[in-house]
Formats: sequence, structure tokens, C-alpha cells
Amino acid sequence: MFIIGNLIIAIAKVLSIVLSLVYWMILIRALVSWVNPDPYNAIIQFLYRTTEPILEPIRRVLPQMGFDVSPIIAFLGIVFLQNFVVTSMLRMGMSLQ
Repeated sequence: MFIIGNLIIAIAKVLSIVLSLVYWMILIRALVSWVNPDPYNAIIQFLYRTTEPILEPIRRVLPQMGFDVSPIIAFLGIVFLQNFVVTSMLRMGMSLQ
């Protein structure tokens, strides 16, 4: 059973890293949007292409407001996933070792 436990722990750690990267990319995108970035910049295009699949469905569900709250909702979702799913997976993996 220790192999399954190690697998679950490894998946939880990778998921935690991916969620942290997504968190930072959304934060950088939100901060960059305040300064009107050049839309032809490769970094800006990369940020928009990687974060839009996360933010766009949130925008569709939420009503229009004076500002875009989708990054805030995405942050809350990421924090929930890190604190509930990742922590649960780590504890489950440790109990199987």
C-alpha cells in the first residue's frame, strides 16, 4: 500500500505546484491589466492564453459589474483546492504509507 500512498502524495505535490503557478499567473495578469499592456507582447499573449480558460467561464456566470471580479473568484477557488483537495490527498497518502 505504500506505493499507492507515495503516488497520491506525489500527485498532491504536483497539483499544489500547478495551482500555485496558476495563482501567480492570474495575479500578474490582473496587475498588468491596470497599465494597458501591449497586446502584441509575447509575454502578455502567453498570460492571456493560459489564464483565459479559467477566467472566462467565471465571467459568464457572474453578472457584469464595474470591474472584473473573476480573478478574485479564481483566487478563492485555488485557495479552496489547495487547502481542501491537496491537504486531503496528502493526509490520505500519508495514512497509506
